[in-house]
Amino acid sequence: MINMRLKDYISERGISISSLSKEANLPYSTVSELVNGKKTLAKCSAETVYSLSKAIGTTVENLLVAESGTGFADKYSLTKAQSLFLAKKLWDENVYCGMRMENRNVTFPQTKTILEGINIPNVSLDDITAILNMRDAWKYLLGTVDERLDLDYVCKLNSFIARNESLEWGVLRFGGVGISGTEYKPPVPVREKVESEIRGILFSYDTPTARALDLFCYITYNQLFWDGNKRTALVAANKLLVSSGCGFMTINEKGIPQFNTLLKEMYDTGNNGNLKQFLYSDAILGLDL
Repeated sequence: MINMRLKDYISERGISISSLSKEANLPYSTVSELVNGKKTLAKCSAETVYSLSKAIGTTVENLLVAESGTGFADKYSLTKAQSLFLAKKLWDENVYCGMRMENRNVTFPQTKTILEGINIPNVSLDDITAILNMRDAWKYLLGTVDERLDLDYVCKLNSFIARNESLEWGVLRFGGVGISGTEYKPPVPVREKVESEIRGILFSYDTPTARALDLFCYITYNQLFWDGNKRTALVAANKLLVSSGCGFMTINEKGIPQFNTLLKEMYDTGNNGNLKQFLYSDAILGLDL
């Protein structure tokens, strides 16, 4: 039995909360509150979670993921070698995706040529700098794939991505910013709060894929840096996916218009559900094994 919630278990088996509480040897009130959504497993002891998972015939991890209710199961389960192969195969497409996110006027062939160290006369110096900066962020990621992902790591990615492009790079912004096309104005980030919220994402009971989607939306919505937020969010999400063997996130050329529409919706409403569903369905790739 995989990823079955307590409520689903009771419904499928046609049993009562009382029966489940007896089977798990737990108080009726505890099981009732969990089944009815008045309490979450995240607030329970390890012993309680273990007893319930054993009672319904699943693992602790699967029960926690099921009860989180995100719906974003991992689409891929790759070995470390397979995950690195995929990342090395697609990283140039990811650099181009970053350029299209910023509406930069470069083509994929031009991007590949610049990544190969060949200058192109009709591409602006700013665009060349942005491409090479993202290249360096990817080199850093591939060399540190097993290192811990936290706010310091995200700042390091931004130090490559926004280098010589913004007021400062690699540090949280200290002033207000606006976002073109929306009235939403993200608050000035406070380091302690950002650290706590990123830890909450990375150590949640969700799948690595769900955490990667949350991390992408969090960095993008909160505009943590002066510049390069979408690109930093994209590479950070891929750090999580690649290190977990859960695929690779990149948006193809045809998907950029829809991405921009859903991004604006997130800024306008604060709801990232449609954006995450789009990224999950259309932007997370793997290997056909």
